[in-house]
Amino acid sequence: MDTKKEEIFKVYHDLHAIPEKGWHEVKTANYIKEALEKAGYEVTANVNGTTGVIGVLKGKEPGPVFAVRADMDALVFTVDGQDVNMHACGHDANSTMVLMAALEIARIGLKRGTLKIVFQPAEEVLGGAEAMLDSGLLDDVDEMISIHLRPIQEARFGQATPALCHGASKVVKAKVKGLTSHGARPHLGINAIDAAAQIVNAINAIKIDPTVPHSVKTTKLMAGGTAHNIIPETAEMTFDLRAQTNEAMEEMLQKTITAIENGAKSIGAEAEVTIVGGVPGADFDDEVVARTKKAIEAVLGEAMDPIITPGGEDFHYYSTKGKIKTAYVGLGADLTPGLHSMDMKFNLDALVHGTKIIAYAIYDRLIA
Repeated sequence: MDTKKEEIFKVYHDLHAIPEKGWHEVKTANYIKEALEKAGYEVTANVNGTTGVIGVLKGKEPGPVFAVRADMDALVFTVDGQDVNMHACGHDANSTMVLMAALEIARIGLKRGTLKIVFQPAEEVLGGAEAMLDSGLLDDVDEMISIHLRPIQEARFGQATPALCHGASKVVKAKVKGLTSHGARPHLGINAIDAAAQIVNAINAIKIDPTVPHSVKTTKLMAGGTAHNIIPETAEMTFDLRAQTNEAMEEMLQKTITAIENGAKSIGAEAEVTIVGGVPGADFDDEVVARTKKAIEAVLGEAMDPIITPGGEDFHYYSTKGKIKTAYVGLGADLTPGLHSMDMKFNLDALVHGTKIIAYAIYDRLIA
């Protein structure tokens, strides 16, 4: 594999210099589109009305449809009262590695099957993966892999795992309705704060399999106005749910809904429950993981065991919703102090490792 460090670094610095927030990755998408077209890919831009880009390369013989996905969006920080876009999660690095691997494979040429290079918008704000799936352009994809830099606490430079296991997450909101009354006549009302307290207690009493990492907690409660002598009629609550498996998440979600509804009913109030966000947990295919492990071993000598990480990733919609067989590379880069930090830094040589791993994975599936 003729992956030149200087070329990889140039692409990284080019993308790093144009950070754009989710759904607005216009310059990034154009940069990638032009590079893919120049390399001979058939490119679809503005996928499903978004900034998404998909490049397609076809082999000479029939074979599997293999996809590689990279996320493009940057984070938005507030600095001195101004919004500042910044690549503090490494999506510029992810896009660099996938793009450079795609260009190298185009130079070699496919022997069989079809390669789809997927540059996805809006991972941070969520919705990007589902938008790409809803386009219909990935309906024929058999297998897909992705890659992401990892903080130093999870993997050191020179290490990588073929199975980065994100957890599932959900955001649940509840509108609690009681009955207002004067503070001197509380028996004529139903205090929404009291109902919320019952709900919090019920939430904290939820139990599922303790061997599966999970948590459910109340993260926001708003009730009452400015007057001290009015029994509040309404309250708004938000709950954050995390679980390492999709099965545990589903069980916890149902118990959360029950706890909210019954907690309110226990004092005569009502609760309207809404699920407003979240992502599924990892659901990998053993064979795709095994082949990806082989690619890591070809580059680094050995692969790490699966990494269990509590963070979320919308990549897993490709397997849970899209029914695509997947694996996800977690790449060590001595990244400090952590993802989503304005001070994030990493060993740029990891970009060479990642590019080679992705290129080898494609080569093994569609060329060798």
